[in-house]
Amino acid sequence: MAEVLFYHLETRPLEAVMPLLLEKTLERGWRAVVEVGSRERAEALDAHLWSYRDDSFLAHGLAGEETDPLQPILITTGSDNANGASVRFFADGAVPQSGEGYVRLVYLFSGHDPEAVAAARQAWKLLRADNDVTYWQQEANGRWVKKA
Repeated sequence: MAEVLFYHLETRPLEAVMPLLLEKTLERGWRAVVEVGSRERAEALDAHLWSYRDDSFLAHGLAGEETDPLQPILITTGSDNANGASVRFFADGAVPQSGEGYVRLVYLFSGHDPEAVAAARQAWKLLRADNDVTYWQQEANGRWVKKA
């Protein structure tokens, strides 16, 4: 049974939240794979993770290289787990279907996108039967509050 965290983005965008969650993942000694819905988004996230903060960067790679198994964070548009990650992130059109093979799934979706909210509701229904699911919502100050 995987732990599945639903993050409802309302006040801060994905680009502000994702690096922080990835940092925490690496601090726990876990590898991560980040699945997004398009190659363009994967490339944009790749560029962002190298420069999101002046004093830091997150070592990572885009899937499809021979170094994929070595990457602590791997960004992909597919369902593979080439780096043996324990945690899988989903964003920008990628929706979790199963928690099998992972310690944790993290699903980030925009509260300003009705299609993303509808997809999150469907994923919640699908995943809650076989996984430990929690729902987190942003407050106006950006702080996360567990709602379910």
